[in-house]
Amino acid sequence: MIVNGYSRRKTRNAVMMGLCWAAAIFGLSWLLLILGALVWNGIAGLNLSVFTEVTPGPNSEGGLKNAIVGSLILTGLGVAIGTPIGMLAGTYMAEYGRHSRITNYIRFVNDILLSAPSIIIGLFIYQVVVVPMSNFSALAGALALAVIVIPVVVRTTEDMLLLVPLPLREAAAALGLPRSHVLLKVSYRAARAGLITGVLLAVARASGETAPLLFTALSSQFFSLDLFKPMASLPVIINNFAGKGYANWQQLAWTGALLITLSVLTLSIAARILSAQRTQK
Repeated sequence: MIVNGYSRRKTRNAVMMGLCWAAAIFGLSWLLLILGALVWNGIAGLNLSVFTEVTPGPNSEGGLKNAIVGSLILTGLGVAIGTPIGMLAGTYMAEYGRHSRITNYIRFVNDILLSAPSIIIGLFIYQVVVVPMSNFSALAGALALAVIVIPVVVRTTEDMLLLVPLPLREAAAALGLPRSHVLLKVSYRAARAGLITGVLLAVARASGETAPLLFTALSSQFFSLDLFKPMASLPVIINNFAGKGYANWQQLAWTGALLITLSVLTLSIAARILSAQRTQK
């Protein structure tokens, strides 16, 4: 009877392991098919003109220079605005208000904001920034991306600082260091890899957003560095070009999608490496 019970458990385990492997292979197969189609179609249009020429009209030559530069500006400004706010909020929650009631409220609101659809954020910024200014602008797009960046940075900052051992803080305080110096010299330094990982993840998320930019920065067929005018970006150009019947636009959409995917993949790998280094330490 004991042997039969062991055999049944072993059989059930083998069946469940087989189902798990089948599910994993099924999911990875579709991912590989998508990446394969993206690389196959995107690399065909990858050339120097993509980086040196602006988006063209139908059935004419051009590139993605304005969209690439616009994405870098919008993402950079969004991260520059959102990261300090997120780090300060996460620092307060982990260091100063760990047992405060308001921290629970902030964490609850942050979790809601973290899972909120990006199109809702775009509509909010449209109402509070675009409508009063009476025009779409890169600044409004950057603010929308900043709102997306903030909850990611808040969560990672709080989690990373909470992992710093309390004896490190106590030892620094015993030496007579003020709390601000303990935070800067001990807590931040110990959690540095995790904090950088959080910022990289926020950049990866913000760089691929389309919906909020449709309501804020809109787009432009021209190269522009003016923050108070509409500005092109890769996600919006991909959205605009992919559904059109012009071959050159569709090719640029594939190439733009490949560039975004490679950028996000690079950032994700860098975040993983930093996270692994932090775990090993």
